Amino acid sequence: MGIKDYILNNFKNDDKESIKEAITESINSKDEVTLPGMGVFMEIIWNNATDDMKNEMLTILENNLKKEA
Repeated sequence: MGIKDYILNNFKNDDKESIKEAITESINSKDEVTLPGMGVFMEIIWNNATDDMKNEMLTILENNLKKEA
């Protein structure tokens, strides 16, 4: 089983609060091991977002990447 399948299987029955908690914990831990899981979540969001939502996400990323650099 690949990482993507593992992540999808691991979270398929979770509710919004559990998923939010997993995301928050991943970000707060600053552990790069969690990055593949975050990438799977991002892929799901991106593939199911409207063009307006994608543009909003890109604006958020663009503005904040400048701050992080």
